Amino acid sequence: MAHEDRAPDTAAEARRARFGALPERITPAEMVEEKPASSVDPARNNFNDDEWLVRMGAF
Repeated sequence: MAHEDRAPDTAAEARRARFGALPERITPAEMVEEKPASSVDPARNNFNDDEWLVRMGAF
């Protein structure tokens, strides 16, 4: 029976050697990556006074 008592200790020591410490906790904020959905178009807000001429056709 002395041999049976040592076997679980050996297995437990092997587990402790392999999985002895838990990894550091990760917060939910660290699991989120934020980036813009699309790039900013610099010409989007430009105003052209003569655009109506192009759309309506020059008369």
